Amino acid sequence: MSMHRIYGIVLRYIYLMRHSFDRVMDIFYWVIMDIILWGFTSLFFRQAFAGDPNLSTNLIGGLILWYVVWRTQYEISVNLLEEVWNKNLINIFSSPISFTEWIVAFMINGIIKVLLMLGIASVVAYVLYDVNMLTYGPYLLLFILLLMMSGWVVGFIISSFILRFGTKLQNLAWSFPNLVNPFSAIFYPLSILPLLAQNIAHFIPTSYVFESARSLINTGYVDPIMLWKSFGLNVVYLIVSIFFVRIGFKKVLEKGLVKLY
Repeated sequence: MSMHRIYGIVLRYIYLMRHSFDRVMDIFYWVIMDIILWGFTSLFFRQAFAGDPNLSTNLIGGLILWYVVWRTQYEISVNLLEEVWNKNLINIFSSPISFTEWIVAFMINGIIKVLLMLGIASVVAYVLYDVNMLTYGPYLLLFILLLMMSGWVVGFIISSFILRFGTKLQNLAWSFPNLVNPFSAIFYPLSILPLLAQNIAHFIPTSYVFESARSLINTGYVDPIMLWKSFGLNVVYLIVSIFFVRIGFKKVLEKGLVKLY
């Protein structure tokens, strides 16, 4: 891999963001709107149900952490979609860019957008509702890393379908993450779910992160086994998802749309 070529692709998407107000707003708008909505909801719940002091942190903190998954997958799947919409794949791969370098650039671009989103969202949550994301302490970085890995998995899965079957499946870029959402236990403990859903959640790496985050806020303790389970599942799913997106890309090559160096 060439870091110079990866940097070039990352820079391309940064330039797109610089000259597009809607791309910049997209990083912050939805998360801020959801923070405001769930913030007022948490305040109502605290008043109505005897005032759990950790309620706002659990709800808003969980929401912000979920956006790490959503934004990470979005930067992979939607950026790919835009290249397909604009018929730009052939332009990208007429250069010496390799498939691996292209994917790595997507991942780096996602990291940049996630950090920007987290910074603004954390400030808004603190100013409006006194929710401090630093309450998670050093575990916050670990949670973010694991959730970004999950986001990459979702993004690669969506991308593999888009490459294989075309833009007729483009709605997956917005709808597929919501299939993972109910099993991730973002706002509620896994014990609330029906038994079948709990069994499914055991295979969803994000569920272990949100259970750990909630445990940290409520009890001050995190079971390291939970985090290792999340990491192990993420690694397995990443390998499988990259394999599938590679197959999808080979289908594009077979159609003669791009040349792979």
